[in-house]
Amino acid sequence: MRKVKTENALGLELCHDVTAMRDGFKGAAFKRGHVITENDIPELLRLGKKHVFIWEAESGEIHEEDAALRLSELLKTDGTHFTGPSEGKIVMTADINGLFLVDTELLRRVNSIEDITISTLPNHYPVKKDSRLASMRIVPLTTKETNIIEAERLCNGRKIIELLPYKEMKAGIIITGSEIYHGLIQDKFEAVARRKLSDYPCEILGVTICDDDSEMLDGAIKSYLSRGADIIILSGGMSVDPDDITPSAITRTGAEIISHGVPSQPGNMTMLAYLNDTALIGVPGAAVIMPTTVFDVLLPQIFTGLKFTHDDLIRLGDGGLCQLCNECRFPNCTFGRY
Repeated sequence: MRKVKTENALGLELCHDVTAMRDGFKGAAFKRGHVITENDIPELLRLGKKHVFIWEAESGEIHEEDAALRLSELLKTDGTHFTGPSEGKIVMTADINGLFLVDTELLRRVNSIEDITISTLPNHYPVKKDSRLASMRIVPLTTKETNIIEAERLCNGRKIIELLPYKEMKAGIIITGSEIYHGLIQDKFEAVARRKLSDYPCEILGVTICDDDSEMLDGAIKSYLSRGADIIILSGGMSVDPDDITPSAITRTGAEIISHGVPSQPGNMTMLAYLNDTALIGVPGAAVIMPTTVFDVLLPQIFTGLKFTHDDLIRLGDGGLCQLCNECRFPNCTFGRY
């Protein structure tokens, strides 16, 4: 790469995109590989380019666009595509709805290599089709090829990112409360659950309302299990009061209790358990009142089929306090990150 005065660059090949910003436009006025003509020189000067960089292959150097292409190979994963390189960078975009995962430690190590920058969405982030997921580029116009080779060595056999698709699942909804069962008050949870499940490929097997009766509740759970439910969502009676029977009913199934209570609010009393591959979620009453709770945080991963661990739920504490914004923008916020 050689630096040349723009007035002396006639007939030479640009080593880089030349960016223009005018009238709301930002993009490449001249692309890498463009051969400079006599008419180009006044325009380049108007863009503030007193000098341009000309490509001259040198041993051991790699151009920014070639480096971005090599970096994109390290991020390849199903359900995504790349655009670019443009202005030295490549962007990854989602082709599907799913849960975006990042190996944050591996990403940190790669970004610690001189000149390399890879930016992504946060780890455990639910995304929609066409969402931008990651962008990669080097800082200068060229870098030592050994920097790219070092990144490739670090990633050998390991994925920096993954996009896990949502799986088709069957869900049963159980609502417990004598006041609802006897018609003293109207249930509000069914509408909430249906709305939240509508974001996923989900067949709702049914909605069962139970009295505060352990046998009735046990029977409802067994019924949905017998019908092949992948998820059973239970609402009502989720606190620690003696007459709150839902946690006991979940425990009686023999399911593995991942946690009853999480360091995250709203939804502090959320319970999660697995009976073989069926997820049982005890949802506290906050889900009826608040637009976003722990229930919303759990659903994306549950619909990938990837099971939570107790440690996963403990790590919800950092970012577990909802800011109670006037307008909820979840998941584009701090809540539910881990």
